[in-house]
Amino acid sequence: MPLLARIYPNGSADVNHFHAAGGMGFLIRELLSAGLLHGDVMTVSGNGLSAYTQEPWLDEGKLAWRAAPTDSLDREVLRPVSDPFSPEGGLKLLTGNLGRSVIKVSAVSELHRVVEAPARVFEDQDQVSKAFKAGELDRDVVVVVRFQGPRANGMPELHSLTPALSVLQKRGFHVALVTDGRMSGASGSVPAAIQLVPESVCGGALAKVRDGDVIRLDSIAGTLQLLSGADWMQRQPVRPDLQANAIGHGRELFAMFRASSTDAESGARCG
Repeated sequence: MPLLARIYPNGSADVNHFHAAGGMGFLIRELLSAGLLHGDVMTVSGNGLSAYTQEPWLDEGKLAWRAAPTDSLDREVLRPVSDPFSPEGGLKLLTGNLGRSVIKVSAVSELHRVVEAPARVFEDQDQVSKAFKAGELDRDVVVVVRFQGPRANGMPELHSLTPALSVLQKRGFHVALVTDGRMSGASGSVPAAIQLVPESVCGGALAKVRDGDVIRLDSIAGTLQLLSGADWMQRQPVRPDLQANAIGHGRELFAMFRASSTDAESGARCG
């Protein structure tokens, strides 16, 4: 899937610039014409994606539809399939002895596409914030935040990690994040291997990682590897106390769903 749009954080444009350049109508038409979308799917507008190649407008004060622009109105923001920003899209799959994860690379500079550094392991995003404020992360580091998957605690948003990790990167350190949790699409400049499966609470390899283990994240080769000695496979996985995840904010109501959830790669579906 080629990269056709440059919008924050992988560009300076915002969603208004995107729509002014041709928007979703132009983008959907380009992907359909190149055979990169299944056009016969059922949508809220009926069967097929062809309706999404149109855009709404006011015709004498009444809602009407017209064909979206056939040419990009701003090639710094939106491009056709024939002239993409990149032949590959902004997402890549990483595989290795730690499992399978996804990474957003469209906003990661070439300098930071490969990170190899000792791990610092956390089991809560607040722990990361405290360590950052205490200066404990001022070095090359792969921050591991585990037990954040759908079965462990419902897979909360971890976007609050981005500012601290970005600061470390701007200080000149090689920094990466590895987690079985999720992060907002607004994350970007720091390489982050997210939604790792199998998740830690289900016997995933991340539950065996210790502080100081060297991890290599290579978004160019598409690999995520623990480089420690072979003995790490014989380690017993950490068994965390997840009681705090079951109380407050309505969590009691969703215990059944967490217990029966599939992994992130399968959509975190219940049952």
